Amino acid sequence: MRTAACLDEMAPYLFAQIDAKRDALRAQGIDVISLGIGDPDLPTPPHIVDAMAEAIRKPANHQYPDYAGSPAFRRACAAYMADRFGVELDPDAEVLALIGSKEGIAHLHTAFVDPGDYVLAPSIGYPVYSGGATLQSARTWFMPMRAEDGFLADFEATPPEVLERAKILFLGYPNNPTGACAPVEYLDRAIAFCLEHDLLLAYDNAYVDICFDGYRAPSILERPRARECCIEFFSLSKSYNMTGWRIAFACGNAQAVAALGTVKNNLDSGQFTAIQEAAAVALTGPQDCVDEMCALYQRRRDLVVDALRAIGLECEAPRATIYVWARVPDGDTSASFAERLLERAHVIVTPGSGYGPDGEGYVRISLTTPDERLVEAVRRIKEAM
Repeated sequence: MRTAACLDEMAPYLFAQIDAKRDALRAQGIDVISLGIGDPDLPTPPHIVDAMAEAIRKPANHQYPDYAGSPAFRRACAAYMADRFGVELDPDAEVLALIGSKEGIAHLHTAFVDPGDYVLAPSIGYPVYSGGATLQSARTWFMPMRAEDGFLADFEATPPEVLERAKILFLGYPNNPTGACAPVEYLDRAIAFCLEHDLLLAYDNAYVDICFDGYRAPSILERPRARECCIEFFSLSKSYNMTGWRIAFACGNAQAVAALGTVKNNLDSGQFTAIQEAAAVALTGPQDCVDEMCALYQRRRDLVVDALRAIGLECEAPRATIYVWARVPDGDTSASFAERLLERAHVIVTPGSGYGPDGEGYVRISLTTPDERLVEAVRRIKEAM
C-alpha cells in the first residue's frame, strides 16, 4: 500500500502527541494537569443547549443540511458581523458555514493552492496554515515574528521569488499562541500588500471575542478595501464554549467564499442543521455569557502571569485569547522545558516550537483549567524548577 507523498512531509499533529503523553501518565495513576490544549473547561451556556434540544427534535433537521449552511444560520452570521463590527454582508454570497474553522482553513488550500505554490504563514501560528499547504504538495514561507515587533508577522520580508508563486497570506490576531494583538494600521498594510501582489488574505479571527482590559479586537473586514482580497474565519468554539460542536463560518470576498464553498460541496455535506440553529441563537442572543467568560479568563490570566513572574519566567499579560506565552529558562529549549515539567511536575504545557520556527524558546500555557488547578500547576512548576 502506497500513501501520498505529501504525508511523508507531515509532522505528527502537536496536540495528538500531547494527548498521548497525558493518557500514558494517567494510565499509571498519575495526576496530570494539562495546560496544553485550549479546550474550555466550562459547559456551553444553557440557552444554547436549550436551543439545540429543541432543534434536534425537528424532523426537518434530520435530513441533509444545505451545503453552504442554512439560510437562517448565514443570516445570523451576517447579523453578528453587523452588530459587532458594523460590517454589512450578503448572507447568500459572502457567508459560508463551516464544520469548525480548522476545516475551513484546511480546505481553503484546496481551493487556491496548486502543487509547488507558496502560502505565507506566520512563523508562530496555528499549524494548519502550513499543514494544509503540505497536503496540497505546496510550500510554506514562514514570515518572521519577533517579540520586539509585538509578534506581528513581517510579510514585507518575503523574498520576491516566493511572492511570484504565493497564493495565500495567513494572519490571525488576536494571535494563537502568543496572544499578540494587531493595530489597525498593520491590518491596512497587510491589505495593501495583498492587493499589490495578488494574494488572498486569510484572516483567522477565532479569538476575537475573548478580550481583556477594555480591548475590543477588530474584524479585518472593517478596514478599507478589505473585501477586495480578504476572507475571514470566525469560530464559536472559544466565544461560546462550543469546541465539540464544530461550528464556524467564513465571510468576506465573494469569489473566495464561493471557491471554498465549491470545495466543501464536493468534500462534505455540511454541518447538522440543528447545530446551526443553536449556533444562530448563540450569535444573535444575549452576550452576557461571553462577558462572563472574558472576566473569568482575565482573572486566570492575572493569576498565571503573576505566579510565573514570581518564579522567574518571563511573560507578558495578553490583551486577548485564552493563553499565556512564556519564555523558557536559559539553557532550555521549548521541548526540553515542556518535557521536564511533564516528567517532574506532571504538568503539560505546549512547546512553542510546535507553532513554527520562531516559537522556539517559548511555551504556551492555556487558561482553560479551573483556578485551583492553575494554582496547583504553578506550584508544581516552581518545585520542578
